[in-house]
Formats: sequence, C-alpha cells, structure tokens
Amino acid sequence: MDAQGRGRAGDNNVDPADQWVFDPNTGNYELRLDHAGQAPARPSDRKAPGTRRAARTPGSEGGDTDTRPLPTQRGRRDEGAGAEDGERPSGGRAARRAAANRTATATASGPVGRRKPKPKASGKKKALYWTAGVVSFVLVAGCGAAYFVYQQLDGNISKVDVGVENEAVSSGPVNVLIIGTDARDGKGNSGYGDAGSVGHADTTILMHISKDRTNATALSIPRDMITNIPNCPTKQKDGSRKTIPGENQVRFNTSLGQEGRDPGCTWRTVEQMTGLKINHFMMADFNAVKELSTAVDGVEVCAGKDLNDPKSHLKLKAGRHIVKGEQALAFVRTRHAIGFGSDLDRIKMQQQFLSSLIRKLKSSAFSSPGKLYDVSQAATKALTVDTGIGTAGKLLDFGNDLKKVDIDKITFATVPVLDNPKDPATVILNKTAADPLFAMVRADHALAKGKKGKGKKSAVQKAPPEQVRVDVTNGGGPIGSAQETVDWLQNSKAAKLSTNAGNAPAKLAATRLEYAPNQADQAATLADWMGLPKSALKKSAQNAGDRQPMKLTLGKDFKAPGSPIEAPTETPDGVQNVNADDKNVCAK
Repeated sequence: MDAQGRGRAGDNNVDPADQWVFDPNTGNYELRLDHAGQAPARPSDRKAPGTRRAARTPGSEGGDTDTRPLPTQRGRRDEGAGAEDGERPSGGRAARRAAANRTATATASGPVGRRKPKPKASGKKKALYWTAGVVSFVLVAGCGAAYFVYQQLDGNISKVDVGVENEAVSSGPVNVLIIGTDARDGKGNSGYGDAGSVGHADTTILMHISKDRTNATALSIPRDMITNIPNCPTKQKDGSRKTIPGENQVRFNTSLGQEGRDPGCTWRTVEQMTGLKINHFMMADFNAVKELSTAVDGVEVCAGKDLNDPKSHLKLKAGRHIVKGEQALAFVRTRHAIGFGSDLDRIKMQQQFLSSLIRKLKSSAFSSPGKLYDVSQAATKALTVDTGIGTAGKLLDFGNDLKKVDIDKITFATVPVLDNPKDPATVILNKTAADPLFAMVRADHALAKGKKGKGKKSAVQKAPPEQVRVDVTNGGGPIGSAQETVDWLQNSKAAKLSTNAGNAPAKLAATRLEYAPNQADQAATLADWMGLPKSALKKSAQNAGDRQPMKLTLGKDFKAPGSPIEAPTETPDGVQNVNADDKNVCAK
C-alpha cells in the first residue's frame, strides 16, 4: 500500500514501516514509537485513513514521544527538537512529518512534503538471525534491524524448558539443534504428515558455528536411522518433572513426541550420538516453510529433470523456479520423484532449498522496513525455542553474535549411514565415516569446500591394504582394544597381515606407530586409516626385513577402531556435502 494510505497520527494501529522518520539534522532515519502502552500494531490491523487527532500541547499528559535511533547510530535525537508553537509530535505520521519539516525550515506552517527515501543499507550492515524447523537454522538479516518491533515479536515465540538454560551468546563454538516436526495440529498443518502423529523429529539439523564465527557446518540427521535414545527429564504442565525412559535400537525420529518426549530428548540423543554439546534448539512445523517462503516472496530452486511426486503434490518442469507457500513445502517434502526415493534424497532437496533461502535472505529480502516486519513476524511465529533464547531480544543478541559467517563458509553435510540389513526401511550409522566427521566438528574444523588434493601432496606413495603388515599392542586403550583394532583392520580395511600382539610392556599417553624407512608407504596407509597425527609416527634408522611388521601401540588417547586419534581437516570420504553458495545444485 502507498505510504499515503497508512495509519494516521494518533491511531492505535500505526503501520511499523511508518514509524521510521527521516531526521534532516543527521541525514538518518530514526524510529519513533508511540507512548507507553501503545505498541506498534501489525499491518493486518490497520485502520482506514482519514481519522486524525489534534496535536498535543507541551503541557499535555504523557511527556515527549519516545524516539529511538537505529542500533547502528550513535547518539540520540534531541527530544525537544522541533517542538514549536505550543505543539509537539504525537507519534502519528503527519505530526512526525511536520516536526521534521519545521526543523529543516524553522517554520511551523506550510505544506508538509513526502518522506525522503531511506538510504540503502550497505552489505556490511547485514547479519544473520535464526528461524526454525526445516528453515529454522537460517539467521535472518538486518544487523539489529528487527529492533523496532522485537518487543511485539516476543509474544510470537513459544518456549520449552528442557532443563538446560545456556546464555544466548557464547564465547566458544555454538551448536544449534534445528528440528522440523511432522505434527498435524496447529495452523496450516492439517493434511500433512501421518494422521495422528504425536509430532516426531521429521527433519533434524545440527548446526555448528565455529568459535571464530568464520564458518558453519550443518549436519542433517536421517530420521529413519536406528539409534539409542537416553533417559530424558521433561517438564510437565503442572511444573513437575518426569523422566521418560530411554530406548535402544529405535528410529531417531521417535526421540521427539513418542512417549511424551520433548525437544530436550532429541537434544540429548544428538549429544550422545555426536559427542557435541548443544547450546540451543529451535523447532517449527510444516506451516513455517509456507509462511517464511511467502514472506520472502519465494525461493529459487532447480529441477534437473521434470518432477512429479503424487505424494508431496510437487509438479515442476526441468529448470529453475521460484517456489513459495504450498509449493515450497511440497519441494522440501519430495522424495519419490528423485534419486532412489529415500529420505536421504529428501534431505538433498532440503539442503538445496535452505541454501537458496539463505542467499535470498542475505540479498534482497530486507530492502524495506515493511518487508523486514513481514519476515520477522513469519520467523518468530514459527519458532519454538529453549528458554535460553526465549525472547526476541535474546534472539537478536544470538543473531548478532553469529553475523560474521559468510554464505560461502556454510556447508551442509548428511550424517553418513548404511542400509540396515535387519530392516530395509531403516538405516544405521556408518561409524567408519561418521566418527571422523564428528571428530572434525568437535575439533572446530571447517568442512573442506572444494575438491581434495589442492593442497600439498604427500611425498609418500601409500601401500595397498594387502601389504600393510602391523603388530597391534594395547598400551592404554580400553580393555580388548588390540583385538578390536585387528578385527577392524582385517574386516573393514582388508589388512589381513595385522596381528594382535597383546598388551604393551608400558602405558603410553599417546598412540604410537613405529616403522622402518622401507615401510613408509605402509605407515602412510595405516596413519590415514587411524587418523594418526605426525607426532605419532616414529621412523627408525634402519630398514626392516621382508616379513618384519610395523608396531602400533594404542595409547590412552585411543577410543575405538575407526575413531581418529586426531580430527581430520578435510571432509572424510563417504560424506555427502554441499556448500550453501553453490547455485548449480539441481534435484534429479
């Protein structure tokens, strides 16, 4: 609607976009709010134009109108500026225009001109904010631009007390658990998900933001993965606590909803699985995708072929499309029309959608206060969060803390899994690939963006598995580690010449691999398998005989076979990943 058709001075329903007033003294826009008790109204509540209220006199009750500068501004506009001829600004649009015009022309009379255009924000002032569910890990931008309505937005946010309340801002790495639930209750959710669903963890993403805030890794967790769910304390409606018993070898998605489990149960399940400590969670339902994609005027997606999924009702011709509302939801729910029709294929659709949504939010979605208001409303109405970030103010602090992350430093990855031989409808964790991935994230290493091999090449040619000859001794690892390691080497790596040499004569703090110069190729292969740091490799002065084995001593730093001693610095083999800035990803 044109600015001339918005709410008038003195209305209780002033459009938030009309509360930004140009100050000719500073050349900046400032936020002018009504008196206490007159909160800014939503655009849907606007009154018809035409009603005006006489300007108040200096002696009127209530004092000066509260004028708040943008968060990026320094200083504050003089509260008395512009009050002439016994008149003072009342907070309405016409009065605010008059006040600005009087300051510029030193006259209290004459026609009032239209508001000058707001200066375009620079790219440096854009930041990230987080929404929830399928779209929730996206930090929506503004560098504090949502400040002018955050008090109103507080009422939109739902909270769950999971028994852990961390500060909104942390000085270390941040781990945010994002959950999309398949619950059918709530606005816009009927007709989706399974009838009678208690609201399982349909989509789960663990977002890790590095300590220096330069990169982020988003780990998608397959919903049908078999895992163990720990005991979970939950808070009941009457304020009492109830512990939900854990279960072993069940679907991951039952960590939410089943048996009355709340998001804290999914939180504890993911911590147990990955070894990462979670700071916060965010959760949303199906309607969040529809509302937020509509608020940003659609999200661009790419189809590598014609897509027709009767289950999700998605129909797209090959090529690029802008999807929003029902079509956006259909896109992130589609799996039968792509790949092998599995949940892993659906995860790829979600990663493409989220990457494009991030790019949209970082570019043009916030070109006006009105658009920011729409997106902020959609985002906060979609959110259910932990009490540590349970207000718009805390979310603002949280978002500003994470605003340094650039789009090309955000990487999506899927937790690696294998087909479950006991149940083809489910999958199991691929520990060989997952353990190095989790170790990499725990060590705060960024997932490699590009192809491997761009760095310095190894000077040593690696030996094939059948030539790796090693004796394994236990010098500080868990009981039975030597035999477990030999079994893993023979069965998972085809290193048939590995042998259990029993316990080491002395305990070692760190794992050690001793080898001869002519065994360097074997050592390179074994070090790669074990994730051994350079400090663990001890080369002797003389060559070994033809059948002389290397000696691997497991130290106190050894956890389990396949779990690297040192976290890798590049994405492990077998881990599907995509960069959020990659615009060439297409579903097929």
